[in-house]
Amino acid sequence: MKRVLILCTGNSARSQMAEGLLRSLGGFQVHSAGTRPGTVRPEAIEAMREAGIDIASHRSKHVDEFLGTEFDCVLTVCDNARESCPVFPGARTIHRAFEDPAAVEGTDEERLAAFRRVRDEIADWLRDFVDQAQ
Repeated sequence: MKRVLILCTGNSARSQMAEGLLRSLGGFQVHSAGTRPGTVRPEAIEAMREAGIDIASHRSKHVDEFLGTEFDCVLTVCDNARESCPVFPGARTIHRAFEDPAAVEGTDEERLAAFRRVRDEIADWLRDFVDQAQ
């Protein structure tokens, strides 16, 4: 089973949603972390719940928790994480920057809509990743 680490800055939205999505696709041991972790955003939990994936028990983790861990692949989902990501020897790094839905301002519904949109963009990207990884 391939081991994958998904990185973003806060490990509060994009990488958390990506972790839940990739785990749901099966065939991977998946972890996520951040370079400056915060807390998992309630909008991310809700957007994933709507997709049938429960990430309510996830916690934000610092990338340093995984130093020394062997990964087959490191996925960075924001430019800041790509620039400050430590080296994981032997791991292939793949980058794709996604809009930070946590930065969207507006009503609760407008913010949740941004999380849904980013969730769906990440899901499409991860399906391509899975197809290429097999």
